[in-house]
Formats: sequence, C-alpha cells, structure tokens
Amino acid sequence: MKTFRLNRLFHPTSGRCFDVAVDHGFFNERTFLGGIENMAAAVRTLVEAAPDAIQLTVGQAPLLQSFQGRHKPSLVLRTDVANVYGVELPRALFSRMIADPVEQALRLDAACIVVNLFRIPDQPEISDQCIQNILTVKPACDRYGMPLMIEPLVFQPNAKAGGYMVDGDPDKILPLVRQAVELGADIIKADPTDDPGIYHRVVEIAGRVPVLVRGGGRAPDEEILARTETLVAQGAAGIVYGRNVIQHANPAGMTRALMSIVHDGATAQEAANFLQ
Repeated sequence: MKTFRLNRLFHPTSGRCFDVAVDHGFFNERTFLGGIENMAAAVRTLVEAAPDAIQLTVGQAPLLQSFQGRHKPSLVLRTDVANVYGVELPRALFSRMIADPVEQALRLDAACIVVNLFRIPDQPEISDQCIQNILTVKPACDRYGMPLMIEPLVFQPNAKAGGYMVDGDPDKILPLVRQAVELGADIIKADPTDDPGIYHRVVEIAGRVPVLVRGGGRAPDEEILARTETLVAQGAAGIVYGRNVIQHANPAGMTRALMSIVHDGATAQEAANFLQ
C-alpha cells in the first residue's frame, strides 16, 4: 500500500518529486508567514501551478483537498509542531506529534506524512522527543501503508545564527540522514550540503531511500535554480521548497521553473525563462 501512495508523489516519467512546503504557520513565527498570510489564495496559486505535492498541516489541508478533480497535487501532511525556530529560544523547547497522525492523514487522503529529526546544539532532549515521535508513528505507518518522510535537520548554534539557520556540514548531515534511514524512513527530506557538488554522499548514505532536498531560507533566483540543477545532477530524488516559492514575486513561475529542472532536465538558465 505504501507503493500506491508513493506513486502519487513521484512523477511517472522523471521518477522525482517536487513538494512545495506551506506548513510554516504551524511554528508560531511571524517571519514564516510572508507570502502565506492568505492561505486560500496561496494554495490556489500552487494548485494551478501543479507541483507534485503540497505540504500542509491538519488545519490547512482541507484547502487543498477541497479542489475537485483527479489531478491536483498530492497532500504531504506535517504531523509535528515545534518551537525551535526563534531568534531567541524559549526556556523550554518541544517537538510534539499531533494525535493519531496516521489516522488523520488517512482521513485527509494524504499521500505521505512528514516528521522532524532535529539535531540542535546543547538540546539533546529535543532529539529524544523527535526519536520518540518517529518510533511511535512508524508502526502505524506500516500498518496502514502510509509513507513516512523523515526530515533530518541540523541547526547551527542559536547564539551564532539564531532563527532557523541550518548547518550544511556533511559530517553532521550524513549521520543524521543515516539515523533517519535506520529509524524506518520511506523518504528523506534533508538540507543541502554547504558544497552542493558533494550531495551524492547524502544520497549514498541514504541507500535505497529517496532523498528530497530542503530549500531552506530565501535566496536569489539564480542561486536557487543553479543549486537545484546541481543537486538533481548529484542524484537527489526531488526537492521540498517553501519560502523560495511562496515568498517569490511570481510563485507560479518559480514552481514551473523548478519543475522544469526536476522533471525535464532543464538547466538553470533555461528554467529562468519561466520567471520572465
């Protein structure tokens, strides 16, 4: 049954996936809301641009699933909520799973669920909570045939780079990706390495599990397109981008530009034509 749902995520020709993440409102950070203040409009724009999937929360998933027809993007359901992204971290950090996540995903006709695996300096309790979340949800995913996407995320020290600053050090990313595989991930969603040209090492360490690359913070168009071209060439099975799509002046154009790289093998220069 997992294969049936995975078939809804991955393109039948390229075998890759472009998932647009629009779950940022889950994390109680004002800066995350840029471009998605009006969620109904944001989701409508993305549906019309037709990526493979849209990543949403339980509260917003009905916006996608209310569209009629067979050809709308698949739903990837975010199942955990955390408070780890602030410039100044609160006294107590948490990562909590929604109740009955797989049952909620089934009711919402999700093709996949996603859960975090944090590595935050000096915060081992958060890693423990993430692992407990995964260990709890994994048997239900297997029982009901729900693909499990695990998101290994390495943070820089908050005092150095507070507020959602990821660490692209491969020596930190590689073991966390491997841990996600060992915990039973069906899909990995991992950060790009500082040098995108060595991303094949992340793909290799994940083995048979497809790796989708996170988009991270907002970056110039040329950088995002060139990085995506390199990462796909390095063997990535697709991308999960959020703010670089939804905060773009032309979200539909950026979606189509990225899809041309992911599915059609376009160069960054060719993809840029969709932004004209």
